[in-house]
Amino acid sequence: MSQNQFFPKLPLDSWVETIVDGLEKNLGFLFDFISAGIGGTVDLFSWILTGIPFWALIILFTLLAYRAGKVAIALFTFIGLLLIQNLGYWEHSMETLALVLTAGLISVIIGIPVGIWCAKNDSVQKVVTPLLDFMQTMPAFVYLIPAIFFFGLGKVPGVIASVIFAMPPTIRLTNLGIRQVPADLIEASEAFGSTYWQKLTKVQLPIAKTTMMAGINQSIMLALSMVVIASMIGAKGLGADVYRAVTQIKIGEGFEAGLAIVILAILLDRLTQSVGKRKNA
Repeated sequence: MSQNQFFPKLPLDSWVETIVDGLEKNLGFLFDFISAGIGGTVDLFSWILTGIPFWALIILFTLLAYRAGKVAIALFTFIGLLLIQNLGYWEHSMETLALVLTAGLISVIIGIPVGIWCAKNDSVQKVVTPLLDFMQTMPAFVYLIPAIFFFGLGKVPGVIASVIFAMPPTIRLTNLGIRQVPADLIEASEAFGSTYWQKLTKVQLPIAKTTMMAGINQSIMLALSMVVIASMIGAKGLGADVYRAVTQIKIGEGFEAGLAIVILAILLDRLTQSVGKRKNA
C-alpha cells in the first residue's frame, strides 16, 4: 500500500475483468450473433458502395445534394467526390462510409426508442442521463479494450466503439425534442381521442423532427470522427491510411487521406442538416 493511501486500493480492475470474463463465457453466443449482424451490415454497405461505378455514385450523391435544396451543396459534392477519386481514395472512402452508415444506423435504431422512453418516463431519464454522460466523457480508446475482447480485431469492434461514442446525441435530442412539444397540442390530440401511438407518430415526432435530426447529425459526425481510432484495431478505410501515414511520417499522404475524411464529413453534415430542415418544412 502506498504511503499516500489511508485505505487499501479497491480492486476495481479485477472486478471489471471478472465481469467481462463472465459475460464472455455466458454470453459468447450473443456476441457471435451481434458480430455476424454488424459485420454483415458493413459488408453489405461496402459491397453496394464499392460495386457501383464511381461516376454513378458521384452523380447520385450530387442529385441528392441538389434535391436537399442548395446548388452550393451539390457543386461541393460533385467537386469533392471527384477530388477523392482523383487522389485514389475512392474505395477506401466508400469503406469508411460503410462503417459510418452502419454505426449511424445502429445509433438511430437504439437511440430513438431510448430517447422516446426517456421523454415519457422521468425515472428512466434520471437513470439514462448519467450513462450518457459516462459514454461521452470516457476516452474512446478505452472502449476498444472490451470491444476487442468480445469481438476480436477488425471492423466490428470499431463499429461497436463508434456506436457507444456516437449514440448519446441521438438519445438526448430525441428526448429534448419530444419534451419541447407544446402541451396544448398534446391536449388537443387527446381531446380528439388519439391513442398513444397516434399522438406519438402524428403529433410529437413530426414536431420534434428538426431536433431529432440534429441529434442524428451529431451522431454521424461523431461516428466519422472514430474512423482513425477504429483503424488501430484493424478497421479498413481512410482511417487506416491516416494511421499508416502517421506511423510512417508521410505528411503528404496523411494530408490527402485527412482531406478525404473532411470532404465526407462536410457532405454528410450538410445532407443531414438539409434533410432535417426539409422535413420540418
